[in-house]
Amino acid sequence: MVDRVTPRKLAAGNWKMNGLAAQIVEAQALARACPKPGVGVLLCPPATLLAPMAQALAGSAVALGGQDCHVAEKGAHTGDIAAAMLADAGASHVILGHSERRADHGETSAQVAAKLRSAWKAGLTAIVCLGETAEDRAAGRTLQVVGAQLTASLAEGADAANTVIAYEPVWAIGSGQTPTPEQIAEVHAFLRAHVPDAGMTLLYGGSVNPGNAAAIFAIPGVDGALVGGASLKAVDFGAIVAALEAA
Repeated sequence: MVDRVTPRKLAAGNWKMNGLAAQIVEAQALARACPKPGVGVLLCPPATLLAPMAQALAGSAVALGGQDCHVAEKGAHTGDIAAAMLADAGASHVILGHSERRADHGETSAQVAAKLRSAWKAGLTAIVCLGETAEDRAAGRTLQVVGAQLTASLAEGADAANTVIAYEPVWAIGSGQTPTPEQIAEVHAFLRAHVPDAGMTLLYGGSVNPGNAAAIFAIPGVDGALVGGASLKAVDFGAIVAALEAA
């Protein structure tokens, strides 16, 4: 198992509902490309791959995370997975409140806060996702929406040791579009001023790729990225890790 302490600079890959056992070779290739990274490197594969990937990456610098967890420790919740199960499979982190969970499953910020407490109890570091829709952005509600999500999604006790914040504008995820550097800087400055611990790692997510990573990491207040599709290939995600190391 890797150290559960999250470095301030973090490149996290969210595989979402992608990946079969054959894709574990990509994680192994990433580990070979980043034997001693100067930043944190995290992969969040589907739950089905956590245990075998943990075995394949044993002794490497690549940490593993889950993509969600249930609020309960155990029980009659068919199809769900508890935070302790993620930790038992080899995870050190878990993504909570991703916009796809909020949209597809009607997940509320209050539910995210409840899951956050469960994640901490299991010894997991949580990556809490926030972000506005295109309609929110057009109406000038970005900071209002992100601020409300931040306040409602964080349980008491959130600090730099147990929680990472990921700003992911909903309209940028998987679209190939990214906010301007000024827009990203504005939101990250707002978050830095409003998080309960100024030392928290703040990630940007939304169509991050090897071509734009360096420019994104040069933006003040951005400590790393939560990467989707580009994290599925070791060559692409390795380039993003290298860009973060150089920032």
